[in-house]
Amino acid sequence: MAYVKNWLHCVWGTKSRLPYLTEDIKKKVIEHIKANARERGIYIDRINGYHEHLHCLLSLNPDMALSKVIQLIKGESSFWINRNKITKYKFKWAVEYYAVSVSESHIAEVRKYIDNQEEHHRKKSWKEEYEEFIKKYGFDCFPG
Repeated sequence: MAYVKNWLHCVWGTKSRLPYLTEDIKKKVIEHIKANARERGIYIDRINGYHEHLHCLLSLNPDMALSKVIQLIKGESSFWINRNKITKYKFKWAVEYYAVSVSESHIAEVRKYIDNQEEHHRKKSWKEEYEEFIKKYGFDCFPG
């Protein structure tokens, strides 16, 4: 048996940054994502977000690829949202996402950050946050 902790902080947004995720819709979507992840053996420690994006702290099993996990979460939830007419208009997640590894010593800090998204976004927009992450983690140096 392999013992692995592969913590990742993942973020993805709605297509064109449209604010589909009202408080009620966000709650439904998050509950669905958590239930679907459990069924597929994906461990989500925290998930929360704001009107146009979600943050997720997850741990990958040894046989899981991040791209497949994100595809499963985003693709299935988008399908579910549209099938159940959760939003007034056709829902889509943006194609891009970002993910960074998190050391065990920073897990509590990331959990707190994800839990406090409403408060955080009273001070900073998703656009500002996105640009900050791109610069902080050097993603602008590695397009694609």
